[in-house]
Amino acid sequence: MATFLAPESLPTSDEELSEYQQHNNDTQSAGYRKFLAKLAEPLHSTLRPHSSGLDYGCGPGPLLAKMMSELGHQVALYDPFFHPDASVLNERYDFITCTEVAEHFHQPAQEFAKLDQLLKPGAWLAIMTCWQTDDAKFANWHYRRDPTHVVFYKQETLQFLAKRYGWFMHTPAKDVALMQKR
Repeated sequence: MATFLAPESLPTSDEELSEYQQHNNDTQSAGYRKFLAKLAEPLHSTLRPHSSGLDYGCGPGPLLAKMMSELGHQVALYDPFFHPDASVLNERYDFITCTEVAEHFHQPAQEFAKLDQLLKPGAWLAIMTCWQTDDAKFANWHYRRDPTHVVFYKQETLQFLAKRYGWFMHTPAKDVALMQKR
């Protein structure tokens, strides 16, 4: 259901940080904002006003958190490299965003269990990751070439996770899954 990098090929923390520091996630970029809106807009439409959220794996420039704040929500930040305040992982949230993060999980089963624990009943987990669609083209797939991408999901993988955790899953756009905890 998912394709994993071999354990001996996993990048070290230093290698990951070095790669992340090369990413250009410009918070002033209209294109980046449009890209994140693919998740932010449908997520916002499911939320009550002034919901509390967590941008999990927000990176150095948490534009998605800013966008959700502009929509009236309160958003905490967590990123092991750029916003490592683990105290935010002691709270429970109305929503969690996980954009372009799940493919970096070295231990996805543990990460999804943690995310489930951080969700209040009725809360939403919003995931954006490029779905693997063609096994025959996997070796040459651009998304696979990022050395920090270590696990690749198919839409069926996310459906499996939703079933496992009892989440309702909705896919409002390509590569976006909104999952509601029952």
